[in-house]
Amino acid sequence: MGGPLEGLLIADFSRVLAGPYATMLLADMGARVVKVEGPAGDETRTWMPPVRDDVSTYYLGVNRGKRSIALDLRTEQDAALGRELARRADVVIENFKPGGLAKYGLDHASVSALNPRVIYASITGFGSGEGKHVPGYDLMVQAISGLMSLTGDPEGPPYRAGISVFDVMAGNHAVIGILAALRHRDATGQGQLVEVNLLSSALTGLVNHSSAYTAGGTVPFRMGNAHPSVFPYEPLPTADNDLIVAAANDGQFRKLCEVLGLSEVPDDPRFARNADRTRNREELRPLLEERLRTRGADEWFDLLVAAGVPCGPINTIDGGFAMAERFGLDPVVVVGDVPTTRHPIRFSETPAVYELPPPSLDEHGEELRAWLKEDRDGL
Repeated sequence: MGGPLEGLLIADFSRVLAGPYATMLLADMGARVVKVEGPAGDETRTWMPPVRDDVSTYYLGVNRGKRSIALDLRTEQDAALGRELARRADVVIENFKPGGLAKYGLDHASVSALNPRVIYASITGFGSGEGKHVPGYDLMVQAISGLMSLTGDPEGPPYRAGISVFDVMAGNHAVIGILAALRHRDATGQGQLVEVNLLSSALTGLVNHSSAYTAGGTVPFRMGNAHPSVFPYEPLPTADNDLIVAAANDGQFRKLCEVLGLSEVPDDPRFARNADRTRNREELRPLLEERLRTRGADEWFDLLVAAGVPCGPINTIDGGFAMAERFGLDPVVVVGDVPTTRHPIRFSETPAVYELPPPSLDEHGEELRAWLKEDRDGL
C-alpha cells in the first residue's frame, strides 16, 4: 500500500534545506516528487564533510524518495520541460527569490494560468513584499528574529542554534500549507498560492518569547539553560554528568522531591507553587543539587522517570539514536543502501514509504524527459 499522498505529483524546484526537507516528507507520504536541479546540482551536494561514499550526508539527509532531472532553465528547451512538469503537477514548490522564476514562465501567475488546480508553494526568507530582495539563510534569520539573543550564556555572546532550526520549521509549515490547500482543492477544485517565509516561521516558533513581547511588552534575553517561567527546568549536576530536570508543575515537583528524599520541600512556602520556585530558584537549586550528586545521571533517569518526573541525560547524537532504539522507535531506515532517519509520523493505515534513495544528479533525467515529451501517465 502506498502512503496517504499516493497519486500526487510534486514538481520540486527548491534546493538546500527548507524546500527539500518539505518535499522529502511529502515523498515519504507517497507523493511522486521530481527534483529539478540546475546543471551543477543542489548546493548541498557539495556541502562536505561528512560524506558517505563521497556524497554529502547533508544532501542525503533531505532528498530520499525523489527522482532527479537536471534542467538548465536558461535554455528554452529545458525551460519548456520545466513548464510542462509544472503543468502536470498537483504541487509546485520553489524557494527562489520572489520573481526569480518569472523569466522562465515558472512563477505562480504563469503556472496557474496553465494549471488552475495547482498548489504553488513558495518559500522565501523574508516574504514577497518589502523583504523580497533580502537573501534568506537560516543563520541570518536566527540573528534577525531574535533567537540568537535568547541562546547562550547570559554573560557571553549570542549563539546560533545547533541546527538550521527555522529552515526545518519553514519546511514543516510548507507541508502544512500544502496539505491544507489540497484539502481546499478537493472541496472546490481551486488551486492556490501558499507562501511561507523563514522570518514568520521564526517569530511564531519563538512561542512564549514572542508572546512575552507582543502580549506582555517584555523583551526576553538569554538565560543559559534556565527557563524564564519554570523551575526546575534546566540541567542539574549529578555524581557524573548533568541531567535535564523538567518538573514543570506542582505535582511533578512533589514527585521529584519524594524521589530525592526531600518530601518536606514542596510544603515550604518558598517552593509550594511554580511562581514561588521560579522566584526563589537560587535558594532551591542547592537543595536539589546536593541530593542529585549522590547518584549518576543514568541511575537518576531511571528512578525519576519511573516516578513520573520528566528528565533526561544530555546525549551526543549517537546517544539520541540509542535512546530512540531503546524506546522501540526504530529511528533508522535504510533506503537503497543509505541509512537515514525515519519519517516522524506514523500512520496506522497508510504507513510511510521509502521507495527511492537520494538520487544522483540527473539520475532519472532520460526517463523524465521522455515522459514530459509524451502524452502518457506514470513515471
